[in-house]
Amino acid sequence: MRIYPWQSKVWQLVNQEDKRRAHAMLLHGRAGTGKYDFALEFSRSLLCAHQDSSGHACGNCSSCNWFKEESHPDFRLLSPEQESDADEEGATKKTKKKTQISVAQIRDLSDFLSMSSHRSDGARIVLIHPAEALNLASANALLKMLEEPAEGVIFILVAHQLQRLLPTIISRCQKINMPIPTDAQALAWLREQGVQNAKEQLAYLDGSPIKVFNEQMQFSQLTEIWRLLALGSKLQPHVAAPKLIANSVEAGIVALQKWIYDIVAMRLSGQVRYHAMHSKALQALADKVNLSSLFQLQKKIEALRKLALHPLNHELQMESLLLEYTRIFS
Repeated sequence: MRIYPWQSKVWQLVNQEDKRRAHAMLLHGRAGTGKYDFALEFSRSLLCAHQDSSGHACGNCSSCNWFKEESHPDFRLLSPEQESDADEEGATKKTKKKTQISVAQIRDLSDFLSMSSHRSDGARIVLIHPAEALNLASANALLKMLEEPAEGVIFILVAHQLQRLLPTIISRCQKINMPIPTDAQALAWLREQGVQNAKEQLAYLDGSPIKVFNEQMQFSQLTEIWRLLALGSKLQPHVAAPKLIANSVEAGIVALQKWIYDIVAMRLSGQVRYHAMHSKALQALADKVNLSSLFQLQKKIEALRKLALHPLNHELQMESLLLEYTRIFS
C-alpha cells in the first residue's frame, strides 16, 4: 500500500514531528481521489515499528502484519455496518449496507480508548469513514471523546462532504484539504495501471482516477448501453432496460442521467461533458429532441433514483422511462 502521486506533499505535511501532530485529523475533499487509502496508509505508518525515512511503514514488522490481516489491536475502523434480514427460522435472506454510523459504534470505543497501546511508545488509531455518516447522536458522542482525548489516541476522520459535519467536530480537528489530481497526474497514473481509454473514462467519472480504476467492468458494460441510447427513437426499451440495471439500479439511472445531460449540453452549447467519444450521436439526438419533454423525463428519472433502494420492479420502471425516452425525439 502506498499513497498516490498527487498526495506526496500532503504526506510530507502529516509526517512532521510527533509533537506537532493533532489528536484528531480531518481529511476532506472530493470523493474518488484516494482520501481513504491515504488514511489507511497513514494509520499503518503510525503503528509501524520501523518506518522508513519518508515515514512509510516497513511492511514486515509484526504491526504491519497485523494491519495487513485486519487484526491490529491498536486500530479501529468505524464505517456504516452491514445488516442482515433473516426469515422466521433465522436463515439469512439478504445483506444490506447501513447508511449511518450508530451511537452504539461510538460508545463501543470506550474500552479501546481506556487501554494502553500494545507498544510502550505506540499510538492507537480510530479511523472514521465516511465521517458524514455520523448521525446526530453518534456525532455528539464522538464530540465528547474529541473534547477529552485519551492519551496516545489519534482520530482520523475522512469526509467527502464537509458541510454535513457538526461545526463543533470540525473545530476540534486539524483540517487537511486533500488534493484533487490534475488531468495529467490522473492520466499518467491510470496508464501505469494499464487502463485503456483512460481519458474518456476520466471524463465520464468526473475526474476521479480511483473510480476509473475500480469500475473497469462497469465501463465495458456502459459501451453497449451508450450504443443503445444512441439509437434514440429506434431504441427498444425491453432490450435496453435489463442492460441498464445489470450492474445496479442506481448505476443505470446515473448512466441515463449523464447521457441526457450531454444531449441538453449539446443542444444548448454544442459541447458535451461526459461522452466526448459519442459527440456525433449526441449531436444527432440534440437536433431532434423536444427539450420540454426531455426536462419532464429528467424529473421522472430523478424520482426513480430516489427509489433505487426500494423493492420495486425496477426493470419495469426503467422500461417505462426508456419508452418515454424514445418519444422525445421528433
